[in-house]
Amino acid sequence: MDAVDSDKIQVGENKFVNKSVILSHLQTYNLYYEGESLQLRHREEEGELIIEGLLNVFWGVRRPIRLQMQDEKESIRPHPSLTSLSDETDINTVKNDETNQPCISATDDQSNDSGEEKGESGEGQKESTHSDRVTRTRSDVSARRISGRRLGIRRVKRHRCSFNGHFYNHKTAVFTPAFGSVTNVRINSCMTTAQVMRVLLSKFKVENSPDEFSLYLVHTSGERHQLKPSDHPLAVRVLQGPCEQVSKMFLMETDQVEEVTHDVAQYIKFELPVLQSFIAKLQEEEEREMLKLKKRYADLRRIIKRYMKSLADKTT
Repeated sequence: MDAVDSDKIQVGENKFVNKSVILSHLQTYNLYYEGESLQLRHREEEGELIIEGLLNVFWGVRRPIRLQMQDEKESIRPHPSLTSLSDETDINTVKNDETNQPCISATDDQSNDSGEEKGESGEGQKESTHSDRVTRTRSDVSARRISGRRLGIRRVKRHRCSFNGHFYNHKTAVFTPAFGSVTNVRINSCMTTAQVMRVLLSKFKVENSPDEFSLYLVHTSGERHQLKPSDHPLAVRVLQGPCEQVSKMFLMETDQVEEVTHDVAQYIKFELPVLQSFIAKLQEEEEREMLKLKKRYADLRRIIKRYMKSLADKTT
């Protein structure tokens, strides 16, 4: 980045804003969310201003979405081995010693084994020793589990991340999020719309392709503007202001939503009779303009024909 662009921050394709302007908006943004998690931080790296934090995104999809059945990085957990169980026993043993509760230790088992082994001889001694060790190992495992329960040690169940409180199951893996429900995603001002979409859908394990959706800036006036893939949503949000009663960032299907300009949005709030009167006036104005245009071309046609006739008379 050259010296001229070092004082600017990119908010879209070939669109830059002065650093002082966006810092002023950022200050207002953080004052609005003072004491809340939506406050944004900023830093500079090699002269480039980077803003980072949480961005609220509202769900506006109309069609059902699909959740992944299994995480991509999820692996099958191996069965616990005797080594891991012995390690767990050591932990339980220490905790039992601290709470003055009786427990079974591996040392006592070995001493009992050695005492019993002295009364045996030959191959029968080896077989009995091996079977006794297996039996005691199994009893040790059950005893350790019981001691763990007495100590209040429970195995933590790991759930998939929820989608607005919705956990995956086969019956409701395909569903439509409640329109207007809000979520958030942690991003920075360098990330484009396409990157934010991938992060957001990956957070909730959505199986649908990110190409099916887009981010829209929706105003309460009805104005709706689609963010381009090269736009920077967090910078756009800061420039738009923090108040979500004025504008919100929505995730919607690209092929289901049309942009609404400011000129059109100012008519949306009117009732049907008023809109019909507007249409009637527009039709009248259109007809007047058409008559003017027809008259203009008729006059031009008449002038051209007159000139052509004069040229024909001169040649004859």
